[in-house]
Amino acid sequence: MHISSFSPTIVVVGSCSVDLVLNTQHHPGPGETVMALKSEQFFGGKGANQAVGTARLGAQVYLIGSVGSDRQGKEVLESLKREGVDTTHVHVSPDHATGSAYVSAADGKNAIVVVPAANYDLKTEHIEAAREILQAADLVLLQLEVPMEVVERTVRICKELGKKVGIYAAPAMALSPEVVEYASFIVAKSSELSSVFSLPSSEGLTRMYPNKLFVRDDTNSTTYFTGDEMKYFRNDHSDMLHKMGMGDAFTSGFALAYAHGNSIKDCVKFGNEVSLKVAINRGSQSGLPYLRDLEVKAEGED
Repeated sequence: MHISSFSPTIVVVGSCSVDLVLNTQHHPGPGETVMALKSEQFFGGKGANQAVGTARLGAQVYLIGSVGSDRQGKEVLESLKREGVDTTHVHVSPDHATGSAYVSAADGKNAIVVVPAANYDLKTEHIEAAREILQAADLVLLQLEVPMEVVERTVRICKELGKKVGIYAAPAMALSPEVVEYASFIVAKSSELSSVFSLPSSEGLTRMYPNKLFVRDDTNSTTYFTGDEMKYFRNDHSDMLHKMGMGDAFTSGFALAYAHGNSIKDCVKFGNEVSLKVAINRGSQSGLPYLRDLEVKAEGED
């Protein structure tokens, strides 16, 4: 694993939210009321998580997104700035509240309801207005908590500019053939492949996209096809209690390693290491590691 003295420029196009996590003994069923053992509030949103994740790993990061003009939106922006993320192109919407997510956490599993709110006020014109930073990017990251037309326009602009694009295909939505074809890498959950690729069965999908499709599950394992053989890497731990945000953490680690020109094998291993840290820590954003927390040294260090 190689981290050079060069600091890659990563542009993240995605969501911002405030997450309310309710810790319960079991998930409520239809018509059932359960008592929460405790409630916790964190900053989240897949876009903001990946922006913070890659910034903590040493990248120069710009976020293109949208928050509300409410108190939560102001707090989200202040937090991102403290993390070193450039928020110049985060739109402040006067029409909707800042996005939110409501999480029921029980038995090591999460049930999540996302309210996009201001995240859906991110428009294609905001992407057009950010062409200058897209032009400067070494890598552009996308997720699917913003409108699909924004995702597709971003990919078209990146194609025009010759920029590499990475996609975390969550929450699961069908990707267009154009997006799939152009993406440098796609991260997806094993249970959602057929939805992402609009196929009745996910069998054989990984082999269709060698060194491009990386399939994740909640044991912190990653599977991909090299073109010659299937590869499987797993990093889990007895203290891996907090599984919210593992996909964002993996994508952040993979993207940072990829931007530094590492092999696909090393990118996957580093992504798994970053994901493991967030699973042991608390909070899909606050639990993200810094480069110093990982067993990797930057170029020039002893």
